[in-house]
Amino acid sequence: MSENTLTKEDVVSVAALAKLRLSDTQKEKFRVQLAAIMEYMDLLNEVDTTEVEPTTQVNGLTNVFRDDIPKESLDRERLLSLAPEKENGYVKVRTVFAETDFDA
Repeated sequence: MSENTLTKEDVVSVAALAKLRLSDTQKEKFRVQLAAIMEYMDLLNEVDTTEVEPTTQVNGLTNVFRDDIPKESLDRERLLSLAPEKENGYVKVRTVFAETDFDA
């Protein structure tokens, strides 16, 4: 994929998915950078990996699991009494993610 095949609209689409607003300068900068990444991926796709065994992880670590044993929890009313704001039996917090139309 060459720099000319990745369009500014492609960058706008990716930016919208990431909920990013980009200036025209940033759109062009990222278009060039993403095109370079895609070209490198094309190069990697040319490598013959038929003799290479699939790798799921390389550091030898394994997950450590424990039994999920229920135990006494903290008192709900006590916890709610400590919350600065509450609504319908839940702790009320400010919005972190909001649905917004991004025209990237």
